[in-house]
Amino acid sequence: MTAAFHTPDEHPRKHRLLSTLPGRRASVRRKAAAVALLTLLTGGTALAYVLPQGSILRRLVAARSELQLSSLKLEGTFTLSGAALRQAGGTLGLPTDRAEAQADGTFAMKLPGRCRVEAGRVTEGQGLVAVQSGARRKSAGVELTPLNRGLAEVCALLAMRTGSDGDARGALEAHLRSIGVEPRITSLARFGGKVAYVLGSRAEGKAQLWVYKDSFQPARLRWTEKDGTAWDVWMLDYASPATGESFPRIFEVHQNGERQVRFNALRTDTRARLDDALFAVQ
Repeated sequence: MTAAFHTPDEHPRKHRLLSTLPGRRASVRRKAAAVALLTLLTGGTALAYVLPQGSILRRLVAARSELQLSSLKLEGTFTLSGAALRQAGGTLGLPTDRAEAQADGTFAMKLPGRCRVEAGRVTEGQGLVAVQSGARRKSAGVELTPLNRGLAEVCALLAMRTGSDGDARGALEAHLRSIGVEPRITSLARFGGKVAYVLGSRAEGKAQLWVYKDSFQPARLRWTEKDGTAWDVWMLDYASPATGESFPRIFEVHQNGERQVRFNALRTDTRARLDDALFAVQ
C-alpha cells in the first residue's frame, strides 16, 4: 500500500492547528511567568490565609509575655528633623539650621505601662525628659509633641501588662479602639521588607496596627487625630544584637508624612534596676 502524503492546502484545519501550537505554548509560558512575577512581587500575600484580629492580638501578647521582661534600658541616639528639631534644638544645644541633628539619649521601660525618655545632657540643663505612666505623661526641658505621641504608643504596645494574657489583650484592644482601629478587619502587606498583618481598614487615613507576620511583634501604628494630624509610628528590626526581640532597634515618629523623631538603640540592659521615682508624673 502506498502511503498518502498531503500538502498543507489539502488539510487546512490540521495545518492551522499545527501552526498555532508554538504560539499557544508561548502564551502559556508568558502567563505562567506573569503569575510567578506577581507572586514574587507580592510575597504571596494575596493568596495567604489571614488570621482574625483576635488571634493576631493574642499571639502578640504571648510573644511579649514570653520575653519575661520586667524592666529595660536602652542607650542610643535621637535624631530630630523638621519641626521637631526647630522646637527642641535650642534646648538640646543642637544646630537648628540643618535638615536633622543628633543627640545622645536613653529609653527606659518598666512594666506595666511605664516609659521614660531622656535626650541630650539632662543633668547639665541641656536636655529633655518625657515620661509616660499609663494614660498620664510628664515633660521637662521642652514638651516635644512628636516624641510624646510616639512614646505613648510604643509604651502601650511594648510595656503592656503580661501577668494575664486575657487582661493584656483586653487593654490592648481598648487602646486600639480609642485611636480608631476598626475591629474584625485584617489584611496583609509588606513593611520594611517583611510581611505584616494589618489590623483595621485599608482605606486612606484610617487607623491601623501592623504586626510582623513571622514574629508577632508590633511593626507600625498609624492614626489621624480629630484635628487632622496624621501620626505614624514605626518599629523596625527586632533581630539586632543591640536589642534582640525585646525592643526594636529603631523606632520613628512621623507627623503628616514627615519623620520628626528617630531613636536608634545601640546597647540594651534587660536587667536594669530602675527606680519607680523615674516614672513619677506628679
